[in-house]
Amino acid sequence: MNAPAITTPAGCPAEAALDVIAGKWKGMLIFHLLGGTRRFNQLQRMCPGINQRMLTKQLRELEEAGLVLRTVHPVVPPHVDYQLSELGLALQPVMSSLQQWGNLYLSRGGRHGRCSDQLHGLDEAERL
Repeated sequence: MNAPAITTPAGCPAEAALDVIAGKWKGMLIFHLLGGTRRFNQLQRMCPGINQRMLTKQLRELEEAGLVLRTVHPVVPPHVDYQLSELGLALQPVMSSLQQWGNLYLSRGGRHGRCSDQLHGLDEAERL
């Protein structure tokens, strides 16, 4: 028996949420920003395979959606910090649930993603 199809009417909150965080890199960026304020180059190193143009685009879209705050420090060379806004921090339980589901998926033989705690140098305090 097939599971019933999920329909999302116009104005559906789930659809709106997925539209904001959808994309190849946004989830990873949110995940890493949950660990605290990051600089552009830190985020680029934490997301292997993302280029400068795509990182800029994804961060800009998250900023426009109100999830990320961008702080430019008036120094030379430019110093720009990114952090999650209050709205972005509200995604912490969602990201934690996704991580738990991902662990379950991987334990059942699912395909590994791009993220690696060792690659990013995350310690236990920075993990969800």
